[in-house]
Amino acid sequence: MKARFARSAALLGRYRRASVLGFLLALMASGSACAQQGTPEQRRACTPDVYRLCAGEIPNARAITACLRRQKSSLSPACAAVFGQ
Repeated sequence: MKARFARSAALLGRYRRASVLGFLLALMASGSACAQQGTPEQRRACTPDVYRLCAGEIPNARAITACLRRQKSSLSPACAAVFGQ
């Protein structure tokens, strides 16, 4: 039982790292200068939206960016401000 839990925890950790990396790449790939920098504040603003709206696109950075742009009306105010810059 412990081995199964440890394996699941390890996979979850890898998934989170991959998704954060994908999100960072998405910010860097976007068109605006502010979004290209991908500050910690911007990452904090949009990470929940990536998980909520575009989880199926992780870790493809271009697909995440396109997904967030398509879902612009559903973005949180903080993340919408990142893409509006």
